[in-house]
Amino acid sequence: MIYPDFIKTGDKIGVTACSDGRVEVLDIKRLEHAIEQWSRLGYHIIETSDVRTSQFGRSADARCRVKELNELLKQKDIRAIFQVSGGDYLCEIFPYLNFELFLENPKWLQGFSDPTGLLYLVTVSTGIATIYGNNFCEFGMKDWDLSIHRNIQFLEGKLLKQDSYKKFMNGYKKRKTGLEGYDLNQKVHWKALTDGNRQFTKEIEKKITMSGRLLGGCLDVLLEISGTRFDKTKEFCSKEGKDGIVWYLESFLLNSEQLYLGLLRLKETGWFETAEGFWFGRPAFYESAYDIAYEDAIYEALKDLHVPIILDADFGHLPPRMTVVNGAFGTVVCEHGMGSLEMKLC
Repeated sequence: MIYPDFIKTGDKIGVTACSDGRVEVLDIKRLEHAIEQWSRLGYHIIETSDVRTSQFGRSADARCRVKELNELLKQKDIRAIFQVSGGDYLCEIFPYLNFELFLENPKWLQGFSDPTGLLYLVTVSTGIATIYGNNFCEFGMKDWDLSIHRNIQFLEGKLLKQDSYKKFMNGYKKRKTGLEGYDLNQKVHWKALTDGNRQFTKEIEKKITMSGRLLGGCLDVLLEISGTRFDKTKEFCSKEGKDGIVWYLESFLLNSEQLYLGLLRLKETGWFETAEGFWFGRPAFYESAYDIAYEDAIYEALKDLHVPIILDADFGHLPPRMTVVNGAFGTVVCEHGMGSLEMKLC
């Protein structure tokens, strides 16, 4: 694995929009405040021209988005690159990615949701670790959540172990100022499914542990990659996953049928052959036409793999988010409804 250098005060940080850009007034206000916050810490933000544009759900056409990304990659004094936001059409850039350019000057790439496509492909195609964490605009809240501080601590090389949070934000609220923080309105409670047992940790109090290379992201996006000419998952797992893979997955719009069938598809394409366990973030919008519970959809799809499954963890669309590194060796622990992630960059 290739791990980029950690950032330090005085470094330049790139912000780009490989998916969609920001144009709404409150989004721009949040973006500008994020720039101010990073500047106060002593970092210099370099913004590409597509960050503040949006055309039919895209910041620009696919070639332009890749051109803007490449310009940041070529600048050796830029130490990390954030995606400004998510979206729906990042997959359009796949044919134009030059993976040799990433290898020539490795730097941290970070984002979540639709940016999964870029992060995942860079890791499985090059062996460069990438970060599934906050998009740049998340740093624009007035009072930073603990998870934001931890995100920066990791980027600065000061944090490799993270504990679960006490509360999370269940649902979405319309912004009034653009600077709102998280409305942490529900208690965090990780659940676990063990081999052959669909009971949860509220009834099973023993500690559940899984270790292996961390790999994953937003399942909605990963299903767009599976089986395409860009899919290098099995090659990566064969080379870097000799100690097994811990798959971390979360869903945005998948319903029970799509979730179940999607997991079956990835299993049949061979993605899960070296799985040591599955770690699921809280689903954002989950519903079922057949009254199938989220836990049941996952259990039925993966039970024959006989590995532990942890649910409702702190990453994905319902914040706060742990900082998760694709390619790092991770140990995930769940006990009494709480949990932790410890990563080794080896």
